[in-house]
Amino acid sequence: MTLHRRTALAALISAAALPLAGPAMAQTAWPTKPVRIVVPFPAGGTTDILARALAPELQKAFGQPFIIENKGGAGGNVGAADVAKSPADGYTLLMGTVGTHAINVSLYPKMPYDHVKDFVPVTLVAGVPNVLVVNPAQAQKYGINSVADLILVARANPGRLNFSSSGNGTSIHLAGELFKMQTRTFMVHFPYRGSAPALTDLIGGNMDLMFDNLPSAMPHIKSGRLKALAVTSATRSAALPDLPTLEEAGGTALKGYEASSWFGLLAPAGTPMDVVNRVQQETAKAMATPALKERLLAQGAIPSGMTSTEFVRFIDAETKKWAAVVKAAGAKID
Repeated sequence: MTLHRRTALAALISAAALPLAGPAMAQTAWPTKPVRIVVPFPAGGTTDILARALAPELQKAFGQPFIIENKGGAGGNVGAADVAKSPADGYTLLMGTVGTHAINVSLYPKMPYDHVKDFVPVTLVAGVPNVLVVNPAQAQKYGINSVADLILVARANPGRLNFSSSGNGTSIHLAGELFKMQTRTFMVHFPYRGSAPALTDLIGGNMDLMFDNLPSAMPHIKSGRLKALAVTSATRSAALPDLPTLEEAGGTALKGYEASSWFGLLAPAGTPMDVVNRVQQETAKAMATPALKERLLAQGAIPSGMTSTEFVRFIDAETKKWAAVVKAAGAKID
């Protein structure tokens, strides 16, 4: 990490801790109008699902509408850049992802925002395993009934299989690149502008497989429109306990494989910390309510609600982790 980034990180941590040292600080008169939550992907994907699950809870807590605005493009960079340039008044929030705030900085030669300097992390909303899903008809055509089968088919037919993703640089994309790297296979990657259109083409038979976020794939797995082979997390998902991890299913070829996603709220740098802390506290409360918690767990998401300071440190660790994955995979976006 450069000196500039270390300084920016230290400043964020210090700023996040200030309200703890001054409980008598005046509270900002907020909100007095609707709050915008920018989702940097189209509707229907996991980022959108989580934002729409949380927004009504925040509306109840603060008495103002929390409006979802989908603004996709460039692996989440378009929507994130919009928030980075927005007024730091608490009325614009970003539902950021592992892509926008840990992966993209290592993938893109030029970023439209600084993922550390231009934002104040509010809270981690949820962590989500990815799931390897295949089109049932394509799976039958190629004789793919397991991860082991997939590896054999991919090795025997380099470039024959294709996989869709929610966009270049997303965790869904990199999960596939990591799979290719560890299994020494070659499959063609097709990036889409979000998970929903990628799933549509996968279900339609235009794509063979996908490493999608579990919440957006779950309805299609349950309906039988997609066949799940394994989850990409280090441990099995409580939502699909009988489904193995890729490491379990792939043997030595996938030893140590892990590529999960996460989603969290961020605000433009300079947003008043009492606003940041109030949003974090209400989000944590919402994530702990039995109804929402059970709903998210059933979809495969693991609710969080960590503090701003904890989220700063989490993003720093994730940025380092994914930089190593990107380097090892040799993935780059021109």
